[in-house]
Amino acid sequence: MADAFDWPIRVYWEDTDAGGIVFYANYLKFFERARTEWLRSLGVEQQRLRDATGGMFVVTGTALNYHQPARLDDCLQIRTQIQELGRASLTLQQVATRINPEKPDTLLCEGSIRIGWVDAAQMRPSRMPAAIIDVLKHS
Repeated sequence: MADAFDWPIRVYWEDTDAGGIVFYANYLKFFERARTEWLRSLGVEQQRLRDATGGMFVVTGTALNYHQPARLDDCLQIRTQIQELGRASLTLQQVATRINPEKPDTLLCEGSIRIGWVDAAQMRPSRMPAAIIDVLKHS
């Protein structure tokens, strides 16, 4: 469907647990940042979108698989790609890999993230504006 979007992230102290590896829930934060930057790269700024349309994106479901740990100072790449696009939601595939110029990239975590469109005032599902669907179809 759409092209993949890649966003770099470095692992900081705040991202790690007592064992020195990335705390598992922080992959959701990494994925959120990459989704926000992906939308921004498409000209979709979420606060401006909410102000203009009264709607917003919300996460409605996640499924993650963990393969290898990331550690302090690792350079990661988060890839975001649309799997499915509907009128009121979309499902994204997101993948975190460790980037190392001396070795092949290492798959760390992959997930399927479902994003719904809601009326921000009522927090009820509604249809995405046609202009947003068009932007997402052609990303």
